[in-house]
Amino acid sequence: MRVLLVEDDRRIAAFVAKGLRENSYALDIARDGDEATYMASVNSYDLFVLDVNLPKKDGFEVCRELRESGNTKPILMLTARDAVEDRISGLDTGADDYLTKPFEFRELLARLRALLRRQNEIRPPKIVIADLEIDTISRTVRRGGRKIELTTKEYSLIEFLAINKGKVVGRDEISEHVWDDTFDPFSNLIEVYIKRLRTKLDAGHDVQLIQTRRGAGYILNDV
Repeated sequence: MRVLLVEDDRRIAAFVAKGLRENSYALDIARDGDEATYMASVNSYDLFVLDVNLPKKDGFEVCRELRESGNTKPILMLTARDAVEDRISGLDTGADDYLTKPFEFRELLARLRALLRRQNEIRPPKIVIADLEIDTISRTVRRGGRKIELTTKEYSLIEFLAINKGKVVGRDEISEHVWDDTFDPFSNLIEVYIKRLRTKLDAGHDVQLIQTRRGAGYILNDV
C-alpha cells in the first residue's frame, strides 16, 4: 500500500515515516499543501495522512481539492487541533477520519487498517489462496501451515499480489503501490523480488502460485 504523508514538522514526519515503512507501507512525504496536491496529481496513492497546519495551503484546502478532483481514496487528518469545530471542518471537507496529536503510533496503524478495509474491502484481515494464508493485521505469511519469513518489501509485494488475486498486475501498477517515488522504472528490482518470493513461497510445492504472464505482468493464482 502506498501512502502520501503530508506533514511539515520534520521530526513528526520522520517518526511516522519510519513506523509506516517498518509496517510494509510504501511512503512519500510532502512538506506543504502545494506539494501535496501536485504529488497526488502525478502519483497513485492508496491512502493520505494529512496534517492540517501546513505552509502555503492548509490541510482542509488540500482535502477539499482532492475530493473535488475526484480522488476517493481514504484521508486521515492528523493535527494538534482538538476543537470540535476543527474536526467537523475536516470531515466536512471530505476526510474519512481524524486523529489528534499527540497520538499512539499503534492507534494510527489501526485507523489506517480500518480505512483500507472500508475502501471497497481492499484489505481484508486475512487472504487465503490455496494453502497460502496472509494475515494483513499481523503481517505474517504461512504456506501449508509453515510460517514464511519475509522482509518488509517482500511482504508488501506478496500482499499486493494477494489483494489482486486472480488478476494480472503489470510492473507499472506494482511500482505505484509497492514502491515510492524513488523507484527506478528501468531497474530489474521487481523481477528480483518476484524471484525471491518464488524461492520462499513456491519452492518444493507442486502448485506454483506466483505466475508470469509474458509481456503483461504477474498473477497470484492457485490454478
